[in-house]
Amino acid sequence: MNINTRFYLGIVLLVIGLIMPLGMVFVANADLPIVVKTAISGILFFGFEIMAIPAVAVMGKENFDRIMSRVKGWLGSLKPAGNIGKVRHYVGIAMVLLPIIPTYIISYAPQWLPDNSPWRLWVSIASDAVFFVSLFVLGGDFWDKLRSLFIREARAVFPEDVSKKR
Repeated sequence: MNINTRFYLGIVLLVIGLIMPLGMVFVANADLPIVVKTAISGILFFGFEIMAIPAVAVMGKENFDRIMSRVKGWLGSLKPAGNIGKVRHYVGIAMVLLPIIPTYIISYAPQWLPDNSPWRLWVSIASDAVFFVSLFVLGGDFWDKLRSLFIREARAVFPEDVSKKR
C-alpha cells in the first residue's frame, strides 16, 4: 500500500468508529437476549476508541496526530467570543433557565405531559437544544465562568459597583 491509500483507509476506519455508536439504536430494537444487546451496545458505544487502534496502525502515528491536531484546532475555534452585550446576556440567561419549566412539569404535573405522549420526547429535545444554544449565546466569558465551577482554587471576582463610587 502506498501512503495515500493507507491514509484514506485510516480515515475510513475513524469514520466507521464515529458512526458505530448510532448502531445502538438498532440493537436496542432487535429481538435479542438482553445480555447480547448489552454486550453489542457496549462495543458499539466505544466504537471510536476501538477503531482508533487499527486506524493508527494503518495510517501511522504522524498522520493520526496531524488529523487530531486539525480536529482540536477546529473545535477550539468554535468557542464563542467573550465580552457580550447586556441584551445578549439576559437573553442567554433566559435561555439557560427556560428548559427548567418542562422539567418541573414532567416531575410535578406529569398528567400535563404523560409518558406515552408523543410531545414529551419533542419537548425534551427542544429543551436540551435551547440549553445547548444558550451556551453559545452567553459567549466565551460564560464558558470560563462555567469552567471555573470545576476548579477548586477559582474565586469569583465581581466588578466594582459604579453607583457606589459617586
